[in-house]
Amino acid sequence: MKLFKCLAFCFMLVAANKVSAQTDPHFTQNYTYPMYINPAMTGSSDGDYRASAIYRGQWGSITNPYRTAGFSFDTRTNKNLALGGSLLNQSAGDAGFNYFNAAASIAYTGVKFGINDEHRMVFAMQFGVLNRRVDQTKFKWGEQWNPITGYNSNNPTSENFAATSSTTLDIGAGMMYYDASPDKKANAFGGFSVYHLNKPKDPIITNQSTALNTIPMRYVVHGGVSFNISDRARIVPHALYMHQGSATEVMLGTYVQLNVNEETDLMAGAYYRFNDAIAPYVGFDWKNFVVGVSYDVNASKLGAMQRNVNSFEISFSYIKRSKSKNAVDFIPCPRL
Repeated sequence: MKLFKCLAFCFMLVAANKVSAQTDPHFTQNYTYPMYINPAMTGSSDGDYRASAIYRGQWGSITNPYRTAGFSFDTRTNKNLALGGSLLNQSAGDAGFNYFNAAASIAYTGVKFGINDEHRMVFAMQFGVLNRRVDQTKFKWGEQWNPITGYNSNNPTSENFAATSSTTLDIGAGMMYYDASPDKKANAFGGFSVYHLNKPKDPIITNQSTALNTIPMRYVVHGGVSFNISDRARIVPHALYMHQGSATEVMLGTYVQLNVNEETDLMAGAYYRFNDAIAPYVGFDWKNFVVGVSYDVNASKLGAMQRNVNSFEISFSYIKRSKSKNAVDFIPCPRL
């Protein structure tokens, strides 16, 4: 069992750093951490401003679990601009791997067309810093094992990293369309974004000027439709496609939102991430607070090999609303 855990972690570490694989973290409740999916979602809430936090724990039984936390704040202005900022930190594994990202987003919301300007386009840019690091002292190498005495951390090793920490500039961009018509039965929304546009370098892999130490760009396509079933209920099917290097993530999901009273909405739904997991989701929107909980049930071969590789996620948002929650001058964002 210990050998399996060691091999599994080594696989995850290599996959996280290999240029052909996905290096960025991901979430189940993507729209709770909106600027990580698309900077054009800056200011997309139904309020004057929004503060959100999200936490994800995963793969707890294989090794030290992946723990990912994010915080974001965004607001709209009266100048056709929306501003936002986000922080993300992921720690994982016995080798002290850590991924940290801080970014600021600015979105232009002034493109409106249609008879009553009900169709909207948003264009955005994101600028930030990306830091990735490992703790070399926590690695155990084959040269440090003695067949008689066992492992000794004081045994010398010829293994070495080009660097153990890297901080680089990180640039992203995105665009989004949404239908803000207040009386329609269906309101569509969708967007496209690209991250790591400047192709930041990662000298942890190698200090040579090759494609190997370049973090690959991450492409995101997302969209869906909000169907207004009645004055008190809606259903929102949606999809997300994400590609980075040779890694691809495809997610389909839906949730139902039911208005219980003037202050409370209940939400329930589920999603399926292809070749990975199935996740139920429940949440509520009470006054200015939105809370959601989801649980990924691993459906891949890894899940069959090892128990408790499932993931848990909880999100919390505070939305300062100056108008009724029924106002439609915003993108009807799903919580999954």
